[in-house]
Amino acid sequence: MRFLRIGICALLAFAVLAHGGVEDWARAVFEAGAALLLVAWAVRLYFYSEEPLRIPALLLPLIAFGILAALQWLFRSASPFATRAELLLFSADVILILLAAQAFRTIQDWRRLAWFVIVFGFLVSGFGILQHLTFNGKLYWFREMTYGGIPFGPYVNRNHFAGFAELVIPLSLVPLILGKVRRERLASVAIFAVIPLAALFLAASRGGLVSVFCEVTLLLLLLVVRHSLGKHALVGAAVLVLAFSLVSWIGVRQILSRFSSFQTLEVPEGKRASMRHGAWRMFLDYPVAGVGLGAFEAAYPPYETQYDGKIVNHAHNDYLEVLAETGVVGGLCCAWFLAVLFIASVKRIQNPSSPFAGVLHLAGLTGCCGILVHSLVDFNLHIPANAFLFLLMALLATVPISAPEKLPAPDDRSVTVSKFHIHSARVPV
Repeated sequence: MRFLRIGICALLAFAVLAHGGVEDWARAVFEAGAALLLVAWAVRLYFYSEEPLRIPALLLPLIAFGILAALQWLFRSASPFATRAELLLFSADVILILLAAQAFRTIQDWRRLAWFVIVFGFLVSGFGILQHLTFNGKLYWFREMTYGGIPFGPYVNRNHFAGFAELVIPLSLVPLILGKVRRERLASVAIFAVIPLAALFLAASRGGLVSVFCEVTLLLLLLVVRHSLGKHALVGAAVLVLAFSLVSWIGVRQILSRFSSFQTLEVPEGKRASMRHGAWRMFLDYPVAGVGLGAFEAAYPPYETQYDGKIVNHAHNDYLEVLAETGVVGGLCCAWFLAVLFIASVKRIQNPSSPFAGVLHLAGLTGCCGILVHSLVDFNLHIPANAFLFLLMALLATVPISAPEKLPAPDDRSVTVSKFHIHSARVPV
């Protein structure tokens, strides 16, 4: 399954670097890549079916949600084209999660994925910091932003970079706080945690900062429950201090001015309240199945109460938007998904197959909690790269991680055999 692991990591990296995968060409490449991986896996499964098919519990509510979207596209979407486009993207995510469940089974598989995400997040965050210090108004220093934006790193919107950072940071921060990092790797893992944290502070995303605060609070509560707060919290505090120190070295005044200037460029609070109110009224008008997945932009104009000449394509609240687009049926599918996420992940954390597997489960759950908090004020789950990474972290939090069987050392085998013969000689025939 190595080709699956490489392909999944490549698609994740591509989606992030292609401005979050939001443009049509990037979505097309992402969807085509998922389809090619599915075909390759099916061919391999047909000829070499060594391992049983694994269907993760998270896949069932996702499939139910996809069936609802397909029915909307066929019968009652306010924008069949938009619903079909969202359905194709959602199908690619479901396919990749199914393939990830087959490709990542052992602790070594998930450890390699964690290292890939940690290093990749470090590089993207470092690029974001460098871009912040040398910004010329263009993405990657050469691409003009046609519709404007507040970029950070490869993302056009700094809040969406914050969503990416919220998912990446726990993979390095959780092992540090829980004391599950080898001494020789402690400095490198700390750096991998400090740089994304510093980049998040520089991005000056209020939702991102609150979400990371919630992640840290969750970890501290866990340490309190485990009666190990004093032992491991110092490591987490040191990482936060280093991140603050790096930000201070870059320049606190510059960051504060950046933060204040951004407030005039973002959607005002009154406009956000108007969009939330419009989304709620849309849900009340179409309570059962909504207006159609992805059809929010087409259906919103009659509900506009604070017109400013700009197109409203998202409600800046993923929960209200999913209710408006898919109604109670879609909301129940999402509630089913969240119930499976929290119940299964807590069980895995309490009864892990190995100590480090429990750390990985907790890191996945922590990242999911962070972006779920951020979804109250933004639409990170509508950014293809962040949505796919969120589903990967949800899979990491809930799927069983098998530990490979350890073969005894040669000396141990000889001792075991000799003991067996001694014991057998004492048994009467």
